[in-house]
Amino acid sequence: MDRPDLELVQAISQHGTLTAAARALGMAAPAATKRLASIEAALGLRLFQRTTRRVSPTAEGEAVCERATALLQGFEALESELRERRAEPSGPIRLAATFGFGRHWVGPALAAFQQRYPAVSVQLQLTEQLPDLAVEGFDGAIWLWHAPAQRASEWVSRPLARNQRVLVAAPSHLKQHGEPRTPQDLTQHPCLVVRENGGLADRRFDHWRLHPVDGSPALHVQVSGPLSSNSGEMVRDWCLQGHGIMLRSLWDIAPQLASGALVQVLPGWSMPDADIHWLAPYRAQVPRRIRLLVDHLAAQFRAEPWKLTPVSAAAPRGSRQKR
Repeated sequence: MDRPDLELVQAISQHGTLTAAARALGMAAPAATKRLASIEAALGLRLFQRTTRRVSPTAEGEAVCERATALLQGFEALESELRERRAEPSGPIRLAATFGFGRHWVGPALAAFQQRYPAVSVQLQLTEQLPDLAVEGFDGAIWLWHAPAQRASEWVSRPLARNQRVLVAAPSHLKQHGEPRTPQDLTQHPCLVVRENGGLADRRFDHWRLHPVDGSPALHVQVSGPLSSNSGEMVRDWCLQGHGIMLRSLWDIAPQLASGALVQVLPGWSMPDADIHWLAPYRAQVPRRIRLLVDHLAAQFRAEPWKLTPVSAAAPRGSRQKR
């Protein structure tokens, strides 16, 4: 059977008569009848029972129709992909991202992508609550958590980059309160807590699970302090003013660490639980413009551009050793 045979079988099944099927395919009814007879003769099977009013598929005909539908969809998908490859990517992309990471890193990456593909339009919505992507019409999200468990089977998740949250403080705070030497020492220091709206429902934000760089078991530390907020920017401002120690993503504080406005505390410990992911509703055929965007984001973030260089990380610690 070739493609016109599959199209005829599918049309007969859908329209219920040879005349209607022939009309849908732009054929003469006698030609459709003759073609069906030829198909059945070649297969040695009767695919349709004919009456004066209607044509209905046999069991074998139903199996052939089901397979024909899948094969024709495959042909259409292949042709669509080939057309896309020949043409410049175009069309809209609607995305969601968290406020902080979206503003600092996703925005510039999307601007570069749109300049590369000017026929693509990008709409970015910054939010602290992960939307129901399919229901709200989003093509995807750049998020600092993996797909929610209840969505894992419905969404596609692709890691874009690692991200670590590190302990930092202002030099003025460490001068006044001293520097913790072990994670347990944090319980004796004022700590600044971010109560993230987008975190897990059962998350205790004053419980920090710290992982050592040498691969030893993680430690849970319960911290406390007089200041906390759901705004990471507010907590970062308090930290810069010397009000306490905070746990913050490298992507957010790399400039302050590089300049010495903040210094890393307990550099052998971090909280690697907020990796950056691409999340999207499952779809059988992903438009090329979206595939290109995801590849672009992966290339932009793979090298973790916010990651500290040895020079910028070492400078503040060297300055403390002189005190």
